Amino acid sequence: MQLLKDRILKDGIVKPGNILKVDSFLNHQMDITLINEIGKEFKRRFADCPITKILTIEASGIGIACIAAQYFDVPVVFAKKAQSLNLDGEMYCSKVESFTHKKVYDVILSKKFLGPEDHVLLIDDFLANGCALLGLIEIVKESGATLEGAGIVIEKGFQNGGQKIRDMGVRLESLAIVDSMTDDSLTFRE
Repeated sequence: MQLLKDRILKDGIVKPGNILKVDSFLNHQMDITLINEIGKEFKRRFADCPITKILTIEASGIGIACIAAQYFDVPVVFAKKAQSLNLDGEMYCSKVESFTHKKVYDVILSKKFLGPEDHVLLIDDFLANGCALLGLIEIVKESGATLEGAGIVIEKGFQNGGQKIRDMGVRLESLAIVDSMTDDSLTFRE
């Protein structure tokens, strides 16, 4: 998706530790015009799938998932990273390690929102080592739902997450795959 790649080159900032900051347009401040195009692109790429739910993980994936969901005309459900008082009933639970935060989270999702009748599209902003997606895949399997695929806005192709997910046989559509990052340059996979 050239529009996204151009924006990453213009406004993305490479930080030490293979961190790509895109917080000015994707995951802190959100450029809704760009994210709307991202949503349309996910719909185009997964148009052949009978999606009934979009699943993401809090927090950065929620906005992207919501905009994509309007093109699929389906609900968004998101796994929470913390137990709260308003969660009740039975839960799916998975452990997820955050690349950015260097922390392991128990992610939880109420069983009433995902079941065997669902066809799920996973959506997230980044894919690095694949931990978040692996946790969501575990939840989908536990629910008995059908995993149709995963849509990622930016994949770090030089890390192993994408390969892990593809090796599992999951259909993975990344809109921009960064092949290498240095302080002064980014290269994308074509």
